[in-house]
Parts: sequence; structure tokens; C-alpha cells
Amino acid sequence: MKRIRVASLQYYIRPVSVFQEFEDQVASLVETAADYGCHLLVFPEYFTAQLLTLNDTRRPIRNQIRELADHAPRFRELMAGLARSNGLHIVAGTVPTKDESGRVYNDSMVFSPSGAHGVQGKLHMTRFEREEWDISPRSDLKVFDSEIGKFSVAVCYDVEFPEITRAAAQEGADLLVVPSCTDDRLGFLRVRYCAQARAIENQMYVVQSGTVGSLPMVPAVHLNWGQASILTPSDFPFARDGILAEGVPNQESMVIGDLNLETIQESRTFGTVLPLLDSKRTRALAESVSVEPL
Repeated sequence: MKRIRVASLQYYIRPVSVFQEFEDQVASLVETAADYGCHLLVFPEYFTAQLLTLNDTRRPIRNQIRELADHAPRFRELMAGLARSNGLHIVAGTVPTKDESGRVYNDSMVFSPSGAHGVQGKLHMTRFEREEWDISPRSDLKVFDSEIGKFSVAVCYDVEFPEITRAAAQEGADLLVVPSCTDDRLGFLRVRYCAQARAIENQMYVVQSGTVGSLPMVPAVHLNWGQASILTPSDFPFARDGILAEGVPNQESMVIGDLNLETIQESRTFGTVLPLLDSKRTRALAESVSVEPL
């Protein structure tokens, strides 16, 4: 496809008493994106933390996260069905998952309209994930080759490591999806500024989604500071400020925009500057760096 319409959520997390309440909220948002003719819908990182309120939130958060991972199979089934019935791709934020050894990961599941799905695990853990939640990093970087083109997923903190996105761009990714969950403005801006940088240096679109609202009874997600955005390279064919669309911070909303993938390819060949092409020289320079005393 040469042109695609994408939607990014400022997802309001609220307590739920049964799984069906969570399912109804999610389904209504997918149906809304489909009504607007979107080809891709992006949910934020840890929006599934709503499901923690189904159990006793006074227990250690490490234990709660492992119980949240028990919902992953039902969550996968829900999202696959919604992608199929509404005919769009979904980057389903993240949900904790467990392997056979009991190790827990923070995984982003990606679904196509056929119901097929892939997984991009978070590669770098923040301090609270590592120290308080005992979540382990994944080690595989994926580029998803789909009907809407090639895209990659950088989960929140991962977007702060430029090497990840550069590797995806060199494999042909035109779009980077950034599901995020940040508790204050400082954390949000770290992710947002880095997402903007990734759009510029790799000449690609970046779609960021974030959580808003609060779960006062759940540690680490009792506060949220979020703003969804669709970001572009900084050159003449794109949005003036490199921002195609963005939401009003901390309000429940959906941000929608149209992306021209041909413009990305043209900018990588005929742009005012060619940072993705010129990065080949950067790799050579990095390998030859030296330290000189003064």
C-alpha cells in the first residue's frame, strides 16, 4: 500500500471488576478506528495493567505482574479476533508474558487482519521493571513485513537507543511504532524527544501511543502522563514541525493521520539531507574512534 491511515491512542486506564469491562473498552476503540478507515491502530505499553484491579492490589507488585501474565492467552485471542473482524492491523501495546521457566517478559503483540500475530519483546528494562517487577529483557529485534509496509516496534524505553531503530530502518522499515507508559512529564519527554529524533535520523514515520488516567491502587502505574503523536521526518514534503498529529496531553483520545509511504522512499533518495544513507559512514567512523590526550 502506498498510503495508509494510522490511529494512536491516549488510552485511559481505569479499574475494572471483570475481564468483560476491559474487553468492551478495547473493542469499542478498535471499532472506532475501523469506522474511520484506519489500517493500523496502536495501543500503549502496559495498558493491560487495568487487569491488575481484578485481584488484590495490596499484594507485592512482583506477584501481581505474574498473575497479569496469566491473562496473556485470553488477551491474544481477544486482539486476534478484533483485528480479523474489523479488518485492520493492531499493535496491541504490551502485556506481561511468561516462559516455561517462569521468567516474565514485557511483550508487544502485533496482529494482522488475517488474525495472524507476531511479537516484539521489550529489549531494555527500566529500573522499576528490573528492580521491582523482576521482568527480563528479550533479545530479538523484528521488522514486520505486512500489507501496510515494513514496520518495527520499539517499546517505550527502547526508543532511547538509536541503534535499534537504525537497524530496523536499514532492513527497510518505513514506520516505527512506540507503545509507551510514562508516569510523569519528564519520562514522557524522554520518550517523545527520542521518538522525534528517530523519525529525523532514519527518515521514517513514528507513531507513539501513551497511557493516561490513573490506577491509584497499583504501584508504578498509579500516575500516567501521556500524549499520542504521529511524527515525521523534518523536510519539505512532511509536516512543518515534524508533527503530523498529536493529542491534548492526558485526555482520553485517538489521534489519526494519513501516511504516504512513497514520500518516505523519495526522501531517502532526494531529501535535503540523507541521514539514513550517510549512516554508512557513521558506522565506519565509530569503529575507528580514538582517544587523544590534550
